[in-house]
Amino acid sequence: MALSQATNLVEKAMGHTGDAITEQDMTNPDRNREKYADPSGEKMKALVWMGKNDVQLVETYKPKVVEDRDVILKVTGSTICGSDLHLYHGTVVEMQKGDILGHEFCGKVDSVGPAVKNIKPGDRVVASFQIACGECMYCQKKLSSQCERTNENKIENIMYGGRTAGMFGYSHFTGGFAGGQAEYARVPFGDVNLLKLPDDVPDEKGLYLSDVLSTSWNCVVDTGVKEGDVVAIWGAGPIGQMCAEMCFMRGAKRVIVIDGGPAAWRLDLVKERTPKVETLDYTKLPTGTTVTSKLQEMEHGGPDVALECAAGEYAKGWTHKLEIMTGAETDTSEILNEMITSVKNFGRCGITGVYVGFTNHFNIGAIMERGIRLIGNGQAPVHLYWEDLLKKLQDGSLKSEIMLTHRVDISEMDTLYRKFDARAEGIQKVFVQTRFSDPPAPGTPELTSWK
Repeated sequence: MALSQATNLVEKAMGHTGDAITEQDMTNPDRNREKYADPSGEKMKALVWMGKNDVQLVETYKPKVVEDRDVILKVTGSTICGSDLHLYHGTVVEMQKGDILGHEFCGKVDSVGPAVKNIKPGDRVVASFQIACGECMYCQKKLSSQCERTNENKIENIMYGGRTAGMFGYSHFTGGFAGGQAEYARVPFGDVNLLKLPDDVPDEKGLYLSDVLSTSWNCVVDTGVKEGDVVAIWGAGPIGQMCAEMCFMRGAKRVIVIDGGPAAWRLDLVKERTPKVETLDYTKLPTGTTVTSKLQEMEHGGPDVALECAAGEYAKGWTHKLEIMTGAETDTSEILNEMITSVKNFGRCGITGVYVGFTNHFNIGAIMERGIRLIGNGQAPVHLYWEDLLKKLQDGSLKSEIMLTHRVDISEMDTLYRKFDARAEGIQKVFVQTRFSDPPAPGTPELTSWK
């Protein structure tokens, strides 16, 4: 909390870079009702960040069209992502009290700005989690996550040597845009950041084009998984699970998924739904056996490819726990080092789990000496993949339903955060409904309530 406050003050003192072409820091219409709230005065439910480990469902104002290419959505589906937990824990900086959360959502078009010609009220659409202008150097290549004109945060630019695109519900570090864990959402440049959903793809499938499917596919493709590869995946959450499925789609010979501790139950879920997967519970390894030694026992020389689908904030050993606690680092290098030492010489390691800053004790020597390829997969460029992935959903070659375990109402979203954070058994990927949602599609979970 203190770090977020400090970085907010620093950003305010320095000022933004000034090169975005869309309004910044619009994380809740209630911050400036006259400028951002619908003139009807209609209210909506929304989940907001109130501090470290504190999210609350509030009533706030429906957003309005602010810019000519805006689209206002009635949100019919959203979800929670492991990336949301980094905000919940305060790991991602520049959060402010009252920020509306959520970067994965779909809905029905409520209204459009005068410059939007390809989307009309009533259309069913899914939003990409990033906000792209559709015109800059990166957008022309469909590398939408790196749009040059939707995020003018100066601190990110200094830290990373460049910036990502703006992102929904993901702090002022990425532009400060209200998210989709709400009943309505404003989508800047809605003419390029929304994809129409056909009638044969229900929300319970189409929603996940917003992030998890695109992110998983990007991880697998960008790291170069190919036919005959042996792949090890760190993290059995929804991203790791879909990466495993997609590795087999790309022709991988073996896929080994690694997890443990409170999340070990996810290994059983992944194995049940993708039986070809092999699993490794690191908390059950005998004394003296490491993840690296076990993988190299399972496969001569180790896997060809390692995929990081966990994140850098989850330290296992006390050294990294203390260094993160004291601010000596922001991310642990433990999983990265396991990956580097586990793969074959000239093996490939892809990083998709979120890392936000700096790490210590990183095994740079192993990378150089053994020719390991370390690949930052980046925030996935959704626009590059989502049309093709939609076709795969339609023809059945991609089955997003294997990760879906629950359906909950937005009124219980705050409870969902606590349960998801605790790795409550059985909660893998969730569909969050609103008053605008259709009834559950055939074969998808019925409503769960914890009240």
